[in-house]
Amino acid sequence: MTNKVLIPNGCEAVVAEYRDQDVVDYRFNPFIEALPPILSQEEVIDHLAVYPPFDPTERQLDTHIRFHLVQRLFQYFQPLSVHLDLESRISRLIRQGYLYRNAIQPGFLEQIDGGQEWMRNRTVELSRNQAFRSTQSALTIIGPSGLGKSTAINRILSLYPQVIVHSEYKGTPFSAYQITWLKLDCPHDGSIKGLTIDFFRNVDLLLGTRYYRQYGSARYPISALQPAMSQISRTYGLGLLVIDEIQHLSTAKSQGAEKMLNYFVTLVNTIGIPVVLIGTNNAAGVLQSQFRQARRGSGQGDMIWERLNQDASWDLLIEGLWDYQWVQKPVPLTPELSAELYDLSQGIVDIAVKIFVMAQIRAMSSGKETLSASLFRQVANEQLRLVQPMLSSLRSGDIRELAKYEDIQPIDIGSFIERESSSIRVSEKIKELQVVMKKQVERQAMNVEEESIIKLVELEIPPATAKRLVKKVMEGKGTVTVPSVVKTALALHAQSASDKTDGRSDLKGQAVQGDIRVFVAEGKKSGKSAYEVLKEHGIIKPTSDDPLFVVG
Repeated sequence: MTNKVLIPNGCEAVVAEYRDQDVVDYRFNPFIEALPPILSQEEVIDHLAVYPPFDPTERQLDTHIRFHLVQRLFQYFQPLSVHLDLESRISRLIRQGYLYRNAIQPGFLEQIDGGQEWMRNRTVELSRNQAFRSTQSALTIIGPSGLGKSTAINRILSLYPQVIVHSEYKGTPFSAYQITWLKLDCPHDGSIKGLTIDFFRNVDLLLGTRYYRQYGSARYPISALQPAMSQISRTYGLGLLVIDEIQHLSTAKSQGAEKMLNYFVTLVNTIGIPVVLIGTNNAAGVLQSQFRQARRGSGQGDMIWERLNQDASWDLLIEGLWDYQWVQKPVPLTPELSAELYDLSQGIVDIAVKIFVMAQIRAMSSGKETLSASLFRQVANEQLRLVQPMLSSLRSGDIRELAKYEDIQPIDIGSFIERESSSIRVSEKIKELQVVMKKQVERQAMNVEEESIIKLVELEIPPATAKRLVKKVMEGKGTVTVPSVVKTALALHAQSASDKTDGRSDLKGQAVQGDIRVFVAEGKKSGKSAYEVLKEHGIIKPTSDDPLFVVG
């Protein structure tokens, strides 16, 4: 089990555990031996893959709950061949960068001490000797946003503990912090100083140091900040520096792009820190022209991160994604559905996932609860308006048209979910009101019916006859009142009585078993209302919402 320690005012770090190395060049170097093992492709897939939890029974949950569940898809990460390639390159970059920064080599500590002296009083010249010979390791990753460049690099960097604490190496005291990687975003103005100050701030967050307070003020020129950044990188064994959003260099003024790239070249060549630059196509020209010398001989080269082709990689991605259907009527993946989703997304993973998510949300909110090619196209046409021109250029293969688009506009899926959720809330509220109103009407009708029966019984109409008369009067009627029902019922009863034979008059005044008049008369002697008596004998149903209802 990996031992961890909390750095005061800093992060949680891993205590160094030194591993035997199969590569001879990597042996007897504590910075390399403390790194995790070199992974096989199978191990890389296992470590990088993220498959969110899913339970088919969740499909039966309420819609507003499933709106939350479907967003698990944004956690989904399926390693592909390009990710395996990138992991292998990063693994080599970090280790090759440490080759000539061996803490047990003669001269290493002298260089560190000399750098610390420079940082204190600026009187010592920072020399470059064999202990810090450059490996000229650098890598550029270029491609449109939405393809997963940053997500991939973040997943790969997470394979390495960011900070390792050393105290003893093979019986020899060796007290040091090792920062295996540091990832920064290029400032929007392409400012070297802004990037350097961000470097100090991030080191402080990791180690609890105060470099930002020391160097963050405006009085320090970049000529002083650059050596400080280099020395801090040496002191803490920085293994890899990753700069994202490098396309911001194109907006830099006064040859800012060239100056910053020369700055990276200095880092690579002076102390051998490998640098990874990540940017959109807009940065390709600058990087390939200005940064080429720094990468010469590195063996890592460039990575042009392209959209997926409709091949085995696309099939692998979509087949895994398709398992996550929270609609109540899931459908199997067909070649037609896969082809439709590819055409709509043009192999851009971020767009494909968002179409899949939005289609499920729309299926839930509309009540259709199933996915289809037409539904994919509907949500894509509605929600991808900003990127449709670029997607059309990708479909046509028109390079000149494609060159017009520096980047893919972000898709505001949060607003889409909120709109669909609002429509669901309104629909559910309407349904709730309809149910409430229906119950109120039913209760009102039940009260009118029962009260009318009671009134008729008090007028000495037999209970069975009273029930029959009231039901006949109320049948097919809308809103009615007790007086109108009783009046109509009495008229019907009088009409019916006139048709009876005189023989029935013999029964007049005779009590019949179960005669409701007897029940009511006896109840009055006990001080009970006719309603209470009839309810006790089960002749009428009690009103659940008004147990104290009394007929006067």
